[in-house]
Amino acid sequence: MTSTGPLRDPVNRVSPKAVRLWLLQALVAFVLLLGGSLLVARWVGGSGWSWVPGWFAGHSWLLPAAVVVLGLPFLAAEPFVRYAVHRWELSGDVVYARSGFLTREWVFVPVSRIQTVDKGQGWFERLLGLATLEIRTASHAGSSTIQGLDQAVAAGLAEQLAHRAEALRDDAT
Repeated sequence: MTSTGPLRDPVNRVSPKAVRLWLLQALVAFVLLLGGSLLVARWVGGSGWSWVPGWFAGHSWLLPAAVVVLGLPFLAAEPFVRYAVHRWELSGDVVYARSGFLTREWVFVPVSRIQTVDKGQGWFERLLGLATLEIRTASHAGSSTIQGLDQAVAAGLAEQLAHRAEALRDDAT
């Protein structure tokens, strides 16, 4: 029997520290974008190039202002929305994960199809004690990731998935 209703949420949330991770990542991207817009505004504003519209050359400060006006709400909202959406669950022999900010992605990975499970940490993740779990299968879809897990939770889940996948492969032979 198939259900036509909405998918239920996976049980486990990612770590609350993931909000800080995503806020830090968004802040770095915002600073780089603002810095780039300031450089472009300064470059275009004093250039005297004939191909630059006069209204823009005279008001080049509008570019960084637009970046601030459009970027700050995104910077403030994105980490909290991602935290509300990102969830994961290991139930039976399936890993169920949901993620996304602008788009939503629901992923169901049968444990029997798992080939490798990797735990990785970027700079900011290491600083905050977080990790990303990457689950690779033989399917055309490639791999699935669960970001924002506490380091200990990611290590435990990786070990649990590896043992379950090995046991299921041994049962199938």
